Amino acid sequence: MSATGVEHYLAEFARVEAALPGRRLPWLARARQQAREHFAQAGFPTLSHEDWKYTSVAGIERSRFTVGPTQSGKPDAALAARIESLALPGAHLMVFVNGRHQPQWSRIGVLPAGVELLSLAAMLERTPEPVEALLCRRVSNYPSGFAALNTAFMADGAYIRLAAGTAPDKPIHLLFVTTEPELVTHTRNLVMADEGSRVCIVEHHVGVEGLGYFTNCVTDVVAARDAQVEHHKVQQESLKAFHIAGVNMDQGHGSRFTSSAFALGGGLARADIQVGLNAERAECSLDGLYMTGGRQHIDHHTRIDHARPDGKSREFYKGVLAGASRAVFNGKVVVHPNAQHTDAHQSNRNLLLSENAEVDTKPQLEIYADDVKCSHGATVGQLDPDQIYYLRSRGVDDASARALLTFAFAAEMVNRLGLACLRARLETLLRGHLPEPVEAPT
Repeated sequence: MSATGVEHYLAEFARVEAALPGRRLPWLARARQQAREHFAQAGFPTLSHEDWKYTSVAGIERSRFTVGPTQSGKPDAALAARIESLALPGAHLMVFVNGRHQPQWSRIGVLPAGVELLSLAAMLERTPEPVEALLCRRVSNYPSGFAALNTAFMADGAYIRLAAGTAPDKPIHLLFVTTEPELVTHTRNLVMADEGSRVCIVEHHVGVEGLGYFTNCVTDVVAARDAQVEHHKVQQESLKAFHIAGVNMDQGHGSRFTSSAFALGGGLARADIQVGLNAERAECSLDGLYMTGGRQHIDHHTRIDHARPDGKSREFYKGVLAGASRAVFNGKVVVHPNAQHTDAHQSNRNLLLSENAEVDTKPQLEIYADDVKCSHGATVGQLDPDQIYYLRSRGVDDASARALLTFAFAAEMVNRLGLACLRARLETLLRGHLPEPVEAPT
């Protein structure tokens, strides 16, 4: 009898446990063991789970992905050239290949005093004390079996620490590349922004097209009083890949969190973003764009908890769906009893380019305070025939008219970015995802 998906990963853990970084740390051993036990009991989420009712992960459960080797990658001229083409100009670049940090392809450069950018594996082996509290804070509250798997298997990722009042002079580009088939990577990123610090982070996931693999990543962020954190994520995986990700944000007094999520790849992709406005006058802004085609399935679940007074949140997600693809958007905003004077607005708009495309959208508001200003809404529609007619009357053919209107719909999200180098890169990617080419302005 073949092993079940859960049994397979439990056996994988037994196989690689001795080689995981930090294996001699008692607190980490306990955290890994608790995570393994949680996964053994919870297993993979099913359609009977409310938060997963529209997204089946049976394909992941059936597959037998293996944890890769822990050694550094071998010299590879083609891979080096691709990394160079993906690197954002003017950024501190940290490269991970098949889940492991690769110093030979990274370009971190000189960082200001008080700013640390290190490999999580190196931290666990050399100076683990700063990461203990952050890695152990959720061991009894995993949102899904995937998060527990990440804790059990995490081997590497980025550790970013900003002392009070510090800020990198350039954005930090975390580039994760998968080059091997049937591989699973469990990366973990930690961001700790002390009082009054500022940082802009781009988390970028790519893979060799045509490869089947599984990315399971978690990013934890803690922003202290008056800290400002920008986190931009670009998901550009192989169309045969699985991508499951979580972003967990804890905000202090007066802190600002800006999130943007661009989902363009992956056969099945799921992103969970949880934001806790845990002190007064905290603010967050969540933007997102998902573009799907073929039989892609992309799911975004967000949750914003307004726990204290005078908080402000803005959420704006758009989707463009073609072929027989499917998207899910579930955005929940919870205003807790003590969160008076909360100002929260949420919107999700979707454009269907095919009769076979489908989106399930569910914006939610739960309000337990009486002095608030909150709204939410969602739309699902097709291209406006009047706008198509107008462009046709100006000599634009039908296909180009549709492509121009689709580009304009999606480009609104890109244009909201303040980071110029990422905005230019995404504009190019958008054109490549349209049914017909749209020329760049000269």
